[in-house]
Amino acid sequence: MLAYVVKNIGFLSFGHWTDHPSSATRSASDALLQAIELAVAAEELGADGAHFRVHHFAQQHSSPFPLLAAIGAKTSRIEIGTGVIDMRYENPLYMAEDAGAADLISGGRLQLGISRGSPEQVIDGWRHFGFSPAAGESDADMGRRHTERLLKVLTGEGFAEPSPNPMFPNPPGLLRVEPHSEGLRERIWWGSGSNATAVWAAKLGMNLQSSTLKDDESGKPFHVQQAEQIELYRQAWKDAGHRREPRVSVSRSIFALTEDRDWQYFGRDRHSSDQIGNIDAKTRAVFGKSYAGEPDELAKMLEQDQAIAAADTLLLTVPNQLGVEYNSHVIESILTHVAPLLGWR
Repeated sequence: MLAYVVKNIGFLSFGHWTDHPSSATRSASDALLQAIELAVAAEELGADGAHFRVHHFAQQHSSPFPLLAAIGAKTSRIEIGTGVIDMRYENPLYMAEDAGAADLISGGRLQLGISRGSPEQVIDGWRHFGFSPAAGESDADMGRRHTERLLKVLTGEGFAEPSPNPMFPNPPGLLRVEPHSEGLRERIWWGSGSNATAVWAAKLGMNLQSSTLKDDESGKPFHVQQAEQIELYRQAWKDAGHRREPRVSVSRSIFALTEDRDWQYFGRDRHSSDQIGNIDAKTRAVFGKSYAGEPDELAKMLEQDQAIAAADTLLLTVPNQLGVEYNSHVIESILTHVAPLLGWR
C-alpha cells in the first residue's frame, strides 16, 4: 500500500503582463483581477496556497497587500502569501500594518514570504523608495535589518511613547502599530538563496522558502544542494530551541502533459536540465530545471527530487500569461493525475 505524505500544494505567480496579441494578460488590471480569479479557482480545485512574486519597476506584481486582502475576502480556506517581498524596499512599520490588515481579512491565512531581494530592473531601486544603507552597511544588510525590525513589531509588544494629549483615548502602556494580527509572526518565511541565510532565518524563527535557484556552493545538482540547505536549516532551528515545527517550501515549474496544448507549450521541457548563471558579478547560481511529462513519467522524475521530498510545501510556478482557464488546468492536472501517484494528499 502506498504511504501517504502530507504535502501542501499551491501555486506561485509572477503576475507578468504584456500588451501583445499572444498574451491573455495585457495590463496590470488583467494581472490583478486574473490573480484573484485563479486563487478562487485553485481553492475550488483543492489546492492549498496562492502565492505571488513581488518585483518593482517591472510589468509584474509589485504591491501585494491589496491583492492578498482581496483574495482573502473572496476565499475561505486557501493560504495566501508572497514569494518574496524585497525587504530593501520596505518600511517595516507600514508593512506590519498592511500585513496585519490582510491577515485579519483572510482570517489568519497569510503566509508572508520576504527576503533580501533579487536582481533588479533599475540601479539601486530601493533608493527611489527612500532607503539607503547605513554607514558600513550593504544593501543586503539593510534588507536584513528591516526584517529584524518587522519581526520585532509583529510580536505585538508596545514600543511607542503615547502622546499626553491624544486625539483618542489610549490603552495603558507603550503603544504598538495597529491592526495587530496574533500569530502572524509565526507565519513569516525567509526566501533563502544560500546556506548561510537559511541558517540565519532558522535562528530568527522564520519558515524557509527555497526557490528555483540558489548560490552554487558545491557544484552538486540543484535539488541536492537545496536538500542540504534544508537539512542545515532544520538543524539550526533545532539548535535555536524553537518550540514549534518549522515549515519549508520549494517552488518548481511542473507540467503534466495530458492534452495537445500541454505538449505544444511545454513538451520541450521534458529534456530540461539545471543551468548555471551569474546573479551578479560576485554570485554564481544554479537554476533548477523544469519538469514536464505524462503523469506516470512525471511522477518518477519528481520522486527523485530530494528537496521536494524534504519540504512540506510545494509551490507550482504558473505561466500566468496563458490565462486563468489554462493555469487552472495546470494546477488540476498535478492535483488529480500526479499527486496521487506520489502518495501526496
